[in-house]
Amino acid sequence: MEPDLFTAAAEERQEKDPTGSPLAVRMRPRTLDEVVGQQHLLKPGSPLRRLVGEGASGPAGPSSVILWGPPGTGKTTLAYVVSKATNKRFVELSAITAGVKEVRAVIDGARRAVGGYGKETVLFLDEIHRFSKAQQDSLLPAVENRWVTLIAATTENPYFSVISPLLSRSLLLTLEPLTDDDVRDLLRRALTDERGLGGAVTLPEDTEEHLLRIAGGDARRALTALEAAAGAALDKGEAEIALTTLEETVDRAAVKYDRDGDQHYDVASALIKSIRGSDVDAALHYLARMIEAGEDPRFIARRLMISASEDIGLADPNALQIAVAAAQAVAMIGFPEAALTLSHATIALALAPKSNAATTAIGAALDDVRKGHAGPVPAHLRDSHYKGAGKLGHGQGYVYPHDLPEGIAAQQYAPDGLKERTYYTPTRHGAEARYADAVEWTRGHLGRKPS
Repeated sequence: MEPDLFTAAAEERQEKDPTGSPLAVRMRPRTLDEVVGQQHLLKPGSPLRRLVGEGASGPAGPSSVILWGPPGTGKTTLAYVVSKATNKRFVELSAITAGVKEVRAVIDGARRAVGGYGKETVLFLDEIHRFSKAQQDSLLPAVENRWVTLIAATTENPYFSVISPLLSRSLLLTLEPLTDDDVRDLLRRALTDERGLGGAVTLPEDTEEHLLRIAGGDARRALTALEAAAGAALDKGEAEIALTTLEETVDRAAVKYDRDGDQHYDVASALIKSIRGSDVDAALHYLARMIEAGEDPRFIARRLMISASEDIGLADPNALQIAVAAAQAVAMIGFPEAALTLSHATIALALAPKSNAATTAIGAALDDVRKGHAGPVPAHLRDSHYKGAGKLGHGQGYVYPHDLPEGIAAQQYAPDGLKERTYYTPTRHGAEARYADAVEWTRGHLGRKPS
Protein backbone atom coordinates (compact mmCIF):
# COMPACT_ATOMS: atom_id res chain seq x y z
CA MET A 1 0.00 0.00 0.00
CA GLU A 2 1.05 3.61 -0.33
CA PRO A 3 2.83 5.09 2.69
CA ASP A 4 0.55 6.58 5.35
CA LEU A 5 1.27 9.80 7.23
CA PHE A 6 3.40 8.08 9.86
CA THR A 7 5.43 6.09 7.32
CA ALA A 8 6.09 9.20 5.27
CA ALA A 9 7.19 11.09 8.39
CA ALA A 10 9.53 8.27 9.39
CA GLU A 11 11.11 8.22 5.92
CA GLU A 12 11.56 12.00 5.99
CA ARG A 13 13.20 11.82 9.41
CA GLN A 14 15.46 8.99 8.21
CA GLU A 15 16.64 11.08 5.26
CA LYS A 16 17.45 14.03 7.54
CA ASP A 17 19.21 11.90 10.17
CA PRO A 18 20.16 8.50 8.74
CA THR A 19 22.37 7.43 11.66
CA GLY A 20 19.50 5.55 13.30
CA SER A 21 19.11 3.26 10.30
CA PRO A 22 21.13 0.08 9.71
CA LEU A 23 24.32 0.53 7.71
CA ALA A 24 22.90 -1.57 4.85
CA VAL A 25 19.97 0.86 4.58
CA ARG A 26 22.16 3.98 4.81
CA MET A 27 24.45 2.69 2.07
CA ARG A 28 21.71 1.97 -0.43
CA PRO A 29 22.64 3.50 -3.79
CA ARG A 30 20.84 6.71 -4.68
CA THR A 31 21.31 6.28 -8.42
CA LEU A 32 21.85 3.36 -10.78
CA ASP A 33 25.43 4.53 -11.25
CA GLU A 34 26.11 3.81 -7.55
CA VAL A 35 24.87 0.22 -7.80
CA VAL A 36 27.60 -2.36 -7.19
CA GLY A 37 27.63 -5.30 -9.62
CA GLN A 38 24.88 -6.23 -12.10
CA GLN A 39 26.46 -4.09 -14.80
CA HIS A 40 24.96 -6.38 -17.44
CA LEU A 41 21.54 -5.00 -16.41
CA LEU A 42 22.53 -1.34 -16.25
CA LYS A 43 23.67 -0.57 -19.76
CA PRO A 44 22.17 2.46 -21.57
CA GLY A 45 18.71 1.63 -22.87
CA SER A 46 18.27 -1.30 -20.49
CA PRO A 47 14.82 -1.87 -18.92
CA LEU A 48 16.01 -0.54 -15.56
CA ARG A 49 17.43 2.62 -17.14
CA ARG A 50 14.14 3.14 -18.93
CA LEU A 51 12.21 2.68 -15.69
CA VAL A 52 14.00 5.67 -14.16
CA GLY A 53 13.21 7.77 -17.19
CA GLU A 54 16.33 7.36 -19.31
CA GLY A 55 15.07 7.00 -22.87
CA ALA A 56 11.55 6.08 -21.77
CA SER A 57 9.75 8.61 -23.94
CA GLY A 58 7.79 7.74 -27.07
CA PRO A 59 5.25 5.03 -27.82
CA ALA A 60 7.40 2.21 -26.38
CA GLY A 61 7.15 2.66 -22.62
CA PRO A 62 9.22 0.76 -20.04
CA SER A 63 8.30 -2.88 -19.51
CA SER A 64 7.41 -4.66 -16.31
CA VAL A 65 10.34 -6.69 -15.00
CA ILE A 66 10.92 -9.71 -12.78
CA LEU A 67 14.22 -9.58 -10.87
CA TRP A 68 15.54 -13.06 -10.12
CA GLY A 69 18.65 -13.65 -8.05
CA PRO A 70 20.12 -14.90 -4.77
CA PRO A 71 19.64 -12.92 -1.54
CA GLY A 72 21.80 -9.83 -1.16
CA THR A 73 22.42 -9.25 -4.87
CA GLY A 74 20.46 -6.00 -5.04
CA LYS A 75 16.86 -6.75 -6.00
CA THR A 76 15.35 -4.49 -3.33
CA THR A 77 18.12 -1.95 -3.88
CA LEU A 78 17.28 -1.63 -7.57
CA ALA A 79 13.62 -1.09 -6.73
CA TYR A 80 14.62 1.53 -4.15
CA VAL A 81 16.73 3.38 -6.73
CA VAL A 82 13.80 3.37 -9.15
CA SER A 83 11.52 4.75 -6.44
CA LYS A 84 13.92 7.64 -5.79
CA ALA A 85 14.82 8.39 -9.38
CA THR A 86 11.47 8.18 -11.11
CA ASN A 87 8.79 10.83 -11.07
CA LYS A 88 6.17 8.11 -11.16
CA ARG A 89 3.96 7.10 -8.26
CA PHE A 90 5.76 4.28 -6.40
CA VAL A 91 3.99 1.62 -4.32
CA GLU A 92 5.65 -1.26 -2.48
CA LEU A 93 4.04 -4.55 -1.44
CA SER A 94 5.45 -7.73 0.08
CA ALA A 95 3.94 -11.05 -0.93
CA ILE A 96 4.53 -12.21 2.64
CA THR A 97 1.87 -9.85 4.04
CA ALA A 98 -0.21 -8.72 1.06
CA GLY A 99 -3.10 -10.53 -0.59
CA VAL A 100 -5.51 -10.09 -3.48
CA LYS A 101 -7.36 -7.34 -1.60
CA GLU A 102 -4.21 -5.23 -1.27
CA VAL A 103 -3.22 -5.84 -4.90
CA ARG A 104 -6.64 -4.75 -6.16
CA ALA A 105 -6.48 -1.62 -4.00
CA VAL A 106 -3.15 -0.69 -5.59
CA ILE A 107 -4.51 -1.32 -9.08
CA ASP A 108 -7.61 0.78 -8.39
CA GLY A 109 -5.38 3.57 -7.10
CA ALA A 110 -3.18 3.30 -10.18
CA ARG A 111 -6.16 3.61 -12.53
CA ARG A 112 -7.39 6.67 -10.66
CA ALA A 113 -3.92 8.22 -10.70
CA VAL A 114 -3.38 7.78 -14.42
CA GLY A 115 -6.92 8.81 -15.27
CA GLY A 116 -7.17 11.71 -12.84
CA TYR A 117 -3.83 13.44 -13.17
CA GLY A 118 -1.77 11.36 -15.60
CA LYS A 119 0.52 9.87 -12.96
CA GLU A 120 1.89 6.41 -13.79
CA THR A 121 2.42 3.86 -11.02
CA VAL A 122 5.39 1.59 -10.40
CA LEU A 123 4.52 -1.39 -8.17
CA PHE A 124 7.38 -3.17 -6.41
CA LEU A 125 6.30 -6.63 -5.28
CA ASP A 126 8.87 -8.43 -3.14
CA GLU A 127 8.93 -12.24 -2.75
CA ILE A 128 6.47 -12.76 -5.62
CA HIS A 129 7.07 -16.51 -5.48
CA ARG A 130 5.07 -16.53 -2.23
CA PHE A 131 1.95 -15.42 -4.12
CA SER A 132 -0.51 -18.15 -5.06
CA LYS A 133 -1.64 -18.59 -8.66
CA ALA A 134 -4.86 -16.70 -7.90
CA GLN A 135 -2.94 -13.83 -6.35
CA GLN A 136 -0.61 -13.63 -9.35
CA ASP A 137 -3.63 -13.78 -11.68
CA SER A 138 -4.95 -10.61 -10.05
CA LEU A 139 -1.93 -8.72 -11.40
CA LEU A 140 -2.47 -9.66 -15.04
CA PRO A 141 -4.98 -6.96 -16.17
CA ALA A 142 -2.92 -4.17 -14.59
CA VAL A 143 0.34 -5.37 -16.16
CA GLU A 144 -1.22 -6.11 -19.56
CA ASN A 145 -2.95 -2.70 -19.77
CA ARG A 146 0.06 -0.98 -18.20
CA TRP A 147 -2.01 0.52 -15.39
CA VAL A 148 1.07 -0.36 -13.33
CA THR A 149 4.66 -1.07 -14.25
CA LEU A 150 5.56 -4.09 -12.16
CA ILE A 151 8.93 -4.71 -10.56
CA ALA A 152 8.75 -8.16 -8.97
CA ALA A 153 11.59 -9.73 -7.00
CA THR A 154 12.16 -13.42 -6.32
CA THR A 155 14.90 -15.74 -5.10
CA GLU A 156 13.09 -18.76 -6.58
CA ASN A 157 13.27 -19.91 -10.20
CA PRO A 158 10.43 -17.90 -11.81
CA TYR A 159 9.82 -20.62 -14.38
CA PHE A 160 8.52 -22.72 -11.49
CA SER A 161 7.20 -20.04 -9.13
CA VAL A 162 5.64 -17.40 -11.44
CA ILE A 163 2.66 -18.13 -13.68
CA SER A 164 3.35 -18.22 -17.42
CA PRO A 165 0.96 -15.37 -18.37
CA LEU A 166 2.74 -13.02 -16.00
CA LEU A 167 6.16 -14.14 -17.25
CA SER A 168 5.13 -13.53 -20.84
CA ARG A 169 4.05 -9.98 -20.00
CA SER A 170 7.30 -9.11 -18.22
CA LEU A 171 11.02 -9.09 -18.87
CA LEU A 172 12.98 -11.57 -16.77
CA LEU A 173 16.23 -10.03 -15.50
CA THR A 174 18.68 -12.39 -13.82
CA LEU A 175 20.92 -10.94 -11.12
CA GLU A 176 24.32 -12.56 -10.71
CA PRO A 177 25.93 -13.23 -7.32
CA LEU A 178 28.21 -10.39 -6.34
CA THR A 179 31.92 -11.06 -6.71
CA ASP A 180 34.40 -10.54 -3.90
CA ASP A 181 35.58 -7.40 -5.68
CA ASP A 182 32.01 -6.07 -5.77
CA VAL A 183 31.54 -6.62 -2.04
CA ARG A 184 35.02 -5.25 -1.30
CA ASP A 185 34.17 -2.02 -3.12
CA LEU A 186 30.96 -1.74 -1.12
CA LEU A 187 32.75 -2.31 2.21
CA ARG A 188 35.40 0.29 1.45
CA ARG A 189 32.76 2.77 0.40
CA ALA A 190 30.83 2.16 3.63
CA LEU A 191 33.98 2.74 5.68
CA THR A 192 34.64 6.19 4.27
CA ASP A 193 31.27 7.53 3.11
CA GLU A 194 29.57 10.03 5.43
CA ARG A 195 26.37 8.03 5.11
CA GLY A 196 28.28 5.02 6.41
CA LEU A 197 31.02 4.97 9.02
CA GLY A 198 32.65 8.19 7.86
CA GLY A 199 36.22 7.04 8.46
CA ALA A 200 35.61 6.23 12.14
CA VAL A 201 37.39 2.88 11.78
CA THR A 202 39.74 1.16 9.36
CA LEU A 203 39.65 -2.39 8.06
CA PRO A 204 42.95 -4.28 7.77
CA GLU A 205 43.39 -6.78 4.98
CA ASP A 206 43.00 -9.96 7.04
CA THR A 207 39.75 -8.70 8.58
CA GLU A 208 38.48 -7.64 5.17
CA GLU A 209 39.18 -11.10 3.73
CA HIS A 210 37.29 -12.75 6.57
CA LEU A 211 34.38 -10.38 6.01
CA LEU A 212 34.30 -11.36 2.34
CA ARG A 213 34.19 -15.04 3.28
CA ILE A 214 31.36 -14.42 5.72
CA ALA A 215 29.44 -12.44 3.12
CA GLY A 216 29.48 -15.16 0.47
CA GLY A 217 28.48 -12.61 -2.19
CA ASP A 218 25.65 -11.15 -0.04
CA ALA A 219 26.05 -7.38 0.23
CA ARG A 220 23.53 -7.02 3.06
CA ARG A 221 25.28 -9.69 5.13
CA ALA A 222 28.65 -8.00 4.57
CA LEU A 223 27.41 -4.58 5.70
CA THR A 224 25.58 -6.00 8.71
CA ALA A 225 28.74 -7.78 9.89
CA LEU A 226 30.85 -4.68 9.23
CA GLU A 227 28.51 -2.50 11.28
CA ALA A 228 28.52 -4.92 14.21
CA ALA A 229 32.31 -5.25 14.16
CA ALA A 230 32.81 -1.49 13.85
CA GLY A 231 30.56 -0.92 16.85
CA ALA A 232 32.51 -3.46 18.90
CA ALA A 233 35.83 -1.87 17.92
CA LEU A 234 34.64 1.64 18.83
CA ASP A 235 33.33 0.38 22.17
CA LYS A 236 36.86 -0.87 22.89
CA GLY A 237 38.29 2.50 21.88
CA GLU A 238 40.01 0.98 18.85
CA ALA A 239 40.24 2.74 15.50
CA GLU A 240 40.94 -0.50 13.62
CA ILE A 241 38.66 -3.53 13.33
CA ALA A 242 40.94 -6.35 14.38
CA LEU A 243 40.34 -9.85 13.08
CA THR A 244 39.72 -11.07 16.64
CA THR A 245 37.07 -8.38 17.10
CA LEU A 246 35.26 -9.48 13.95
CA GLU A 247 35.47 -13.15 15.03
CA GLU A 248 33.99 -12.31 18.43
CA THR A 249 31.25 -10.17 16.91
CA VAL A 250 30.00 -12.64 14.33
CA ASP A 251 30.87 -15.73 16.41
CA ARG A 252 32.69 -17.24 13.49
CA ALA A 253 36.38 -18.06 13.54
CA ALA A 254 38.53 -17.13 10.59
CA VAL A 255 39.70 -20.19 8.72
CA LYS A 256 43.40 -20.07 7.89
CA TYR A 257 43.04 -20.91 4.23
CA ASP A 258 44.40 -19.25 1.13
CA ARG A 259 42.22 -20.11 -1.86
CA ASP A 260 45.08 -19.36 -4.26
CA GLY A 261 48.02 -20.74 -2.26
CA ASP A 262 49.43 -23.81 -0.53
CA GLN A 263 46.54 -24.22 1.90
CA HIS A 264 44.11 -24.56 -0.99
CA TYR A 265 46.01 -27.58 -2.29
CA ASP A 266 47.00 -28.95 1.13
CA VAL A 267 43.43 -29.10 2.45
CA ALA A 268 42.12 -30.50 -0.85
CA SER A 269 44.84 -33.16 -0.71
CA ALA A 270 43.94 -33.99 2.89
CA LEU A 271 40.27 -34.36 1.92
CA ILE A 272 41.05 -36.86 -0.84
CA LYS A 273 43.56 -38.82 1.26
CA SER A 274 41.05 -39.04 4.12
CA ILE A 275 38.45 -40.42 1.70
CA ARG A 276 41.04 -42.86 0.35
CA GLY A 277 41.81 -43.92 3.92
CA SER A 278 38.09 -44.40 4.69
CA ASP A 279 38.19 -41.88 7.59
CA VAL A 280 34.79 -40.29 7.10
CA ASP A 281 35.16 -37.92 10.06
CA ALA A 282 38.49 -36.50 8.89
CA ALA A 283 37.09 -36.16 5.37
CA LEU A 284 34.12 -34.17 6.70
CA HIS A 285 36.48 -31.95 8.71
CA TYR A 286 38.49 -30.98 5.64
CA LEU A 287 35.31 -30.55 3.61
CA ALA A 288 34.00 -28.17 6.28
CA ARG A 289 37.24 -26.16 6.19
CA MET A 290 36.95 -25.75 2.45
CA ILE A 291 33.30 -24.73 2.65
CA GLU A 292 33.86 -22.29 5.49
CA ALA A 293 36.79 -20.70 3.65
CA GLY A 294 34.58 -19.99 0.64
CA GLU A 295 36.11 -22.59 -1.68
CA ASP A 296 34.41 -22.94 -5.05
CA PRO A 297 31.97 -25.86 -4.59
CA ARG A 298 32.55 -26.92 -8.19
CA PHE A 299 36.26 -27.45 -7.41
CA ILE A 300 35.36 -29.72 -4.47
CA ALA A 301 32.89 -31.65 -6.63
CA ARG A 302 35.52 -32.17 -9.33
CA ARG A 303 37.93 -33.61 -6.76
CA LEU A 304 35.24 -36.02 -5.55
CA MET A 305 34.57 -37.24 -9.10
CA ILE A 306 38.27 -37.96 -9.56
CA SER A 307 38.40 -39.79 -6.22
CA ALA A 308 35.45 -41.96 -7.20
CA SER A 309 37.43 -43.43 -10.12
CA GLU A 310 40.95 -43.17 -8.73
CA ASP A 311 40.39 -44.76 -5.32
CA ILE A 312 37.07 -46.65 -5.50
CA GLY A 313 36.49 -47.69 -9.08
CA LEU A 314 34.57 -50.93 -9.49
CA ALA A 315 34.71 -51.77 -5.80
CA ASP A 316 31.56 -49.60 -5.70
CA PRO A 317 30.31 -48.80 -9.21
CA ASN A 318 27.76 -46.38 -7.72
CA ALA A 319 30.48 -44.11 -6.33
CA LEU A 320 31.10 -42.31 -9.62
CA GLN A 321 27.37 -41.91 -10.19
CA ILE A 322 27.00 -40.30 -6.76
CA ALA A 323 29.95 -37.97 -7.39
CA VAL A 324 28.69 -36.91 -10.82
CA ALA A 325 25.19 -36.33 -9.47
CA ALA A 326 26.68 -34.23 -6.68
CA ALA A 327 28.63 -32.12 -9.18
CA GLN A 328 25.51 -31.52 -11.24
CA ALA A 329 23.49 -30.58 -8.15
CA VAL A 330 26.22 -28.24 -6.89
CA ALA A 331 26.31 -26.44 -10.24
CA MET A 332 22.56 -25.91 -10.06
CA ILE A 333 22.08 -24.84 -6.43
CA GLY A 334 25.35 -23.34 -5.14
CA PHE A 335 26.05 -22.54 -1.50
CA PRO A 336 24.77 -22.78 1.18
CA GLU A 337 22.62 -25.77 0.15
CA ALA A 338 25.48 -27.30 -1.86
CA ALA A 339 27.19 -28.10 1.45
CA LEU A 340 24.58 -30.80 2.04
CA THR A 341 25.19 -32.37 -1.36
CA LEU A 342 28.97 -32.33 -0.92
CA SER A 343 28.59 -33.92 2.52
CA HIS A 344 26.35 -36.62 1.02
CA ALA A 345 28.95 -37.49 -1.62
CA THR A 346 31.94 -37.27 0.74
CA ILE A 347 30.37 -39.68 3.24
CA ALA A 348 29.43 -42.14 0.49
CA LEU A 349 32.93 -42.10 -0.99
CA ALA A 350 34.73 -42.33 2.34
CA LEU A 351 32.71 -45.38 3.42
CA ALA A 352 32.82 -47.14 0.05
CA PRO A 353 35.12 -50.16 -0.46
CA LYS A 354 38.34 -49.04 -2.10
CA SER A 355 40.19 -50.19 -5.20
CA ASN A 356 42.75 -48.43 -7.37
CA ALA A 357 42.72 -51.24 -9.93
CA ALA A 358 41.17 -49.00 -12.61
CA THR A 359 43.87 -46.40 -11.94
CA THR A 360 46.79 -48.82 -12.17
CA ALA A 361 45.26 -50.55 -15.21
CA ILE A 362 45.12 -47.44 -17.38
CA GLY A 363 48.50 -46.34 -16.02
CA ALA A 364 50.13 -49.58 -17.13
CA ALA A 365 48.44 -49.48 -20.55
CA LEU A 366 49.53 -45.86 -21.11
CA ASP A 367 53.06 -46.75 -20.07
CA ASP A 368 53.25 -49.48 -22.71
CA VAL A 369 51.89 -47.19 -25.41
CA ARG A 370 54.34 -44.43 -24.51
CA LYS A 371 57.22 -46.92 -24.70
CA GLY A 372 56.16 -47.87 -28.22
CA HIS A 373 54.62 -51.23 -27.34
CA ALA A 374 51.70 -50.89 -29.70
CA GLY A 375 51.98 -52.96 -32.88
CA PRO A 376 49.49 -53.20 -35.72
CA VAL A 377 45.84 -54.04 -35.10
CA PRO A 378 45.26 -57.76 -36.00
CA ALA A 379 43.85 -58.02 -39.51
CA HIS A 380 40.64 -59.78 -38.48
CA LEU A 381 39.77 -56.85 -36.12
CA ARG A 382 40.26 -54.11 -38.71
CA ASP A 383 37.39 -52.20 -40.27
CA SER A 384 35.95 -54.15 -43.19
CA HIS A 385 33.08 -51.87 -44.16
CA TYR A 386 34.75 -49.68 -46.76
CA LYS A 387 35.27 -50.66 -50.40
CA GLY A 388 38.47 -52.64 -50.96
CA ALA A 389 38.89 -53.67 -47.32
CA GLY A 390 38.20 -57.29 -48.18
CA LYS A 391 41.05 -57.37 -50.70
CA LEU A 392 43.36 -56.28 -47.90
CA GLY A 393 42.21 -59.15 -45.71
CA HIS A 394 40.50 -56.84 -43.21
CA GLY A 395 37.89 -58.59 -41.09
CA GLN A 396 38.61 -62.02 -42.53
CA GLY A 397 38.44 -64.76 -39.90
CA TYR A 398 36.71 -62.56 -37.34
CA VAL A 399 34.37 -64.57 -35.09
CA TYR A 400 31.22 -62.74 -33.99
CA PRO A 401 30.89 -63.44 -30.22
CA HIS A 402 27.10 -63.19 -30.22
CA ASP A 403 26.92 -66.22 -32.51
CA LEU A 404 28.46 -68.45 -29.83
CA PRO A 405 26.49 -70.02 -26.95
CA GLU A 406 28.63 -68.40 -24.22
CA GLY A 407 28.96 -65.05 -26.02
CA ILE A 408 32.76 -65.06 -26.02
CA ALA A 409 35.08 -65.84 -28.92
CA ALA A 410 38.57 -67.24 -28.29
CA GLN A 411 40.47 -65.17 -30.83
CA GLN A 412 43.39 -62.74 -30.63
CA TYR A 413 42.40 -59.17 -29.77
CA ALA A 414 45.64 -57.49 -28.68
CA PRO A 415 48.54 -56.72 -31.05
CA ASP A 416 51.07 -59.52 -31.47
CA GLY A 417 53.58 -58.17 -28.97
CA LEU A 418 50.98 -57.71 -26.26
CA LYS A 419 48.97 -60.93 -26.54
CA GLU A 420 49.71 -62.03 -22.99
CA ARG A 421 49.94 -58.59 -21.36
CA THR A 422 47.52 -57.99 -18.46
CA TYR A 423 46.72 -54.54 -17.15
CA TYR A 424 43.66 -54.93 -14.97
CA THR A 425 44.23 -56.73 -11.68
CA PRO A 426 40.99 -56.49 -9.74
CA THR A 427 40.78 -56.63 -5.99
CA ARG A 428 38.20 -58.63 -4.08
CA HIS A 429 36.96 -55.49 -2.29
CA GLY A 430 33.23 -54.84 -2.40
CA ALA A 431 31.54 -55.22 -5.76
CA GLU A 432 34.87 -55.65 -7.55
CA ALA A 433 34.96 -59.27 -6.38
CA ARG A 434 32.46 -60.16 -9.10
CA TYR A 435 34.68 -58.39 -11.67
CA ALA A 436 37.62 -60.48 -10.44
CA ASP A 437 35.60 -63.63 -11.09
CA ALA A 438 34.58 -62.28 -14.51
CA VAL A 439 38.19 -61.50 -15.47
CA GLU A 440 39.35 -64.98 -14.45
CA TRP A 441 36.54 -66.64 -16.44
CA THR A 442 36.89 -64.56 -19.59
CA ARG A 443 40.68 -64.78 -19.74
CA GLY A 444 40.40 -68.58 -19.39
CA HIS A 445 37.87 -68.79 -22.26
CA LEU A 446 40.06 -66.57 -24.39
CA GLY A 447 42.90 -69.02 -23.96
CA ARG A 448 44.94 -66.51 -21.97
CA LYS A 449 47.29 -67.52 -19.17
CA PRO A 450 45.95 -66.86 -15.66
CA SER A 451 47.12 -63.53 -14.23
